[in-house]
Amino acid sequence: MERPGRIVVVSADIGAGHDTAAAELARRLRGRGLVVDRLNLLELLPAPARWAVREAYRGILRSLPWCYDVLFNLTGRTRVSASVLRLLLRPVRRRMRRAIPPDTRAVVTTYPFANQLLGPLRRQGRLVVPVISYVTDFVVHPTWLAPGVDVYCAVRHAEVRPEGAADDVEVAVVQPLVSRAFAASAAVDRRNARQRFGLPPDERLALIVAGAWGAGDIAATAAEVRATGSARPVVVCGRNAELYERLRGREHVFGWVDDMPTLMRAVDVVVENAGGLTCQEALACGVPVVTYRPIPGHGRANASILARSGLTRWVPGPDQLGPVLAALFGEPDGERPDRAADPGAHLRPAAAGRPSRPDLEPPTDPAGLVAEAASRAGSAGAEARGRRTVLDSVGDAVAVVAALLQSTGGPR
Repeated sequence: MERPGRIVVVSADIGAGHDTAAAELARRLRGRGLVVDRLNLLELLPAPARWAVREAYRGILRSLPWCYDVLFNLTGRTRVSASVLRLLLRPVRRRMRRAIPPDTRAVVTTYPFANQLLGPLRRQGRLVVPVISYVTDFVVHPTWLAPGVDVYCAVRHAEVRPEGAADDVEVAVVQPLVSRAFAASAAVDRRNARQRFGLPPDERLALIVAGAWGAGDIAATAAEVRATGSARPVVVCGRNAELYERLRGREHVFGWVDDMPTLMRAVDVVVENAGGLTCQEALACGVPVVTYRPIPGHGRANASILARSGLTRWVPGPDQLGPVLAALFGEPDGERPDRAADPGAHLRPAAAGRPSRPDLEPPTDPAGLVAEAASRAGSAGAEARGRRTVLDSVGDAVAVVAALLQSTGGPR
C-alpha cells in the first residue's frame, strides 16, 4: 500500500500571520490525507541571528517606524536585497536540508526568508521536490523572490515588486488561507457574540486590531474612533502586554483572542493597520474594513492596494474618519466609501504575475494546488538531501565572512 505523501510547511513565529496561514494550510492538507510537518525557520538559525530577525524587527517597528518604511521601500525597488539575504543565509542551507524528511513530496513556505534558503537548494538539484510559496501579504516584495521557487501563491489583487519582476516569476492566484470559521461566522447571532465577550448589546462597535504584536498607533486610533461619536472602540492588543495595561479601563480591551470569528461577528466595522491576514479574515467574515494609521512598510503598501481594489477604505486622517464611519453605518452627511460591488471578490482568482482569466476559472484552494504538485513529485530522497560538495564548503565560508563584515563594518 502506498504511503500518504508528506508535505513540509515552513513558517516563522514573527507576529502571527505567517504561522496562522501555515496552520490553516496544514489543516487543509491533513484533511486531504497528507502527512504534514511544520517547521519554524527561526529555530534553524543561530541564537544571535534568531534574536536579530525577531526582536530587532519588532523593536524597529515600535521605536523607529520611519526607518522600517525607508528600508522596505529601498529594498522593494530591486532584487538585490534578496541576493544579499541569500548570501547571509547560505550557512544554514545544510541544516535546512537535514530538516526535510526523505519522504517529503513538496515544501511550502509562508515566510519570505525561507524562500532564500529553499529556492537555491531546489535550483541546484539538492532538493528535488517542488517548492511552493504562499505570500501572506498583498505585496510580493523582492524578499519573497528566489530562483528555484516553483510557484508563488498570491491572493487576488496582489502585486509583484519591482515592476517587471513578474515576467520571470510564476504566480498562481488562490483563495486566502483564512479559516472557514470566519465565513461560517455569519451564522453566529450578533447578540450572542456580544454577550460572549461582554460587549454592549445595542451600541455600534469598531474592532481595532493590530496583529499579534499590537503594533502601530493603537491608543491614538482608539481615541480618534471614540471621538467620532459613530462607534465605540473595541481593542485587541494581541501579545502586547504594555498596550493592554495602558488601555484597560478606558475601552473594551482584550489581549490575545482565540475566537476571532465570533468577535468579528460581534462588531459593526473592523479598523486595521496592516492589511495582512486579519484584514483578510474580516473580509471573509463580511465585516466592512477601514484601514487607518497603517504601519510603515508592508502595512502602507497593503493599504494602497486594498484601497485601489475597493476592498477597504484607507482613511488618511482623523478629519475623514468620522464621515467614513458615518457612511458605513448609513448616517446622513457621511462620506460614502468606495466599496467593492462584491465584498467577497478577493476570494476568487484574478490576474497576478502571469495573468489568467478570472471570469472563467473557479477559486483555487492553495491546499489543492500543493496536493496536486505533491502527487506528481517523487520524494526528497536521502541522497539529494545529504549531498555536499567542496564548493558548498567554500561558499559557506565566504558567506560567513561576508556576514561578519556586514555586521561589523557594513552600512547601517
